[in-house]
Parts: sequence; structure tokens; C-alpha cells
Amino acid sequence: MKQWSLNFRLWHWINAIVITGLLGTVFLRKTFLNYRTNSEIIMDKLSDINITIAKDQAVSIARAIRSPMWDWHIWLGYALAALVVWRIVLFFTDSGKQNFQNCSQKTTHDKIVSSLYVIFYALMFAMAATGLVLHFHEFLNVGKDLGESIKEIHELLYNGILYFVIIHIAGVILAENKDEKGIISSMVGK
Repeated sequence: MKQWSLNFRLWHWINAIVITGLLGTVFLRKTFLNYRTNSEIIMDKLSDINITIAKDQAVSIARAIRSPMWDWHIWLGYALAALVVWRIVLFFTDSGKQNFQNCSQKTTHDKIVSSLYVIFYALMFAMAATGLVLHFHEFLNVGKDLGESIKEIHELLYNGILYFVIIHIAGVILAENKDEKGIISSMVGK
């Protein structure tokens, strides 16, 4: 079984927490805290007590309700950018690059797994980069059309990371129960 350094294990679990938080804030934004749905609820409930407000006022209230959650998304995005830099640094350590060494001696399965991680790291980099561009669009003088395109790419990257998380968890569970006993405990402790 591979021995992961403390530095790499810390990176892995902090990354897991940050990505879970990012995915969670997007999930909340698209479901329970969707401003379109909640603005309708606000207007309906106020109407029940004979208060009428305009649609734009209800939208403003609904957006204000989810604003603190979206602040978390931004802070977690900064953390993701820092984690990308940390992972690049880790790549130059023995523990951080062991999945990518001796490729010619690896099984097809191991090559596929290594390739999936390279794709994941590229997704993380692109997610952090597009998120930073979106957040600093005014400072970077990004026009509205380009900003919308970047936002679409950012949301597409979300799907890629979501799929990777599902594949990663399923793969680890399968590996633990098949031919890589101890894979989970090796990422928790030595």
C-alpha cells in the first residue's frame, strides 16, 4: 500500500471539505435558495397577509437571503485556488507525484486512474481560475459577454468536478473491497 505524506493527506482532506462546501453552496443556490422560486414564495406569503410588493423587490429580498451563503462560496473559492497552488507544490514531492511515476510499468487500470486525477487537477485549476475571473471581473475589465461565457464554463466545470467526486468515492469503495485493502486507512493515517 502507498504511504502518503502528512502534507499530502492534509491537502486531500482539506480539499475534500472545500469541494464539498463549494458543491453544497451551488446545490443550495440552485434548489432551496433559488431566488426565482423564493421571490415567488415571498410574494405569495406577503399577499396572504394583504401586503403587495413588486417582483423586483421580492427578487431583491430572495437574493439578500442567500447572500451570506454565497459569501461562503467565494471564500471557499479562494481556498480552492490556494489548494491548487499547494497541489502544484506537492507534485514535486515524492508522495505527491507517486501516482504519476513509472507509467510504463502500470496496469491499464492504474493508468486510467492516474489520467482521471490529471483531469481532476485540470478541472480544479480551471474552476479556480474562472471563479477568480468572475469575482474580479470589474478589476480585470471583463466585458458582459465574455463574463457570461466564463460563467457558463465555470458552471460546466462544476459538473465535471461533481462527476469526479462521485467516481472517486465509488472507486475508493470498490478498491477497498477488492484488491486495495487499506486504501482508505492509508489516506487517514500511516
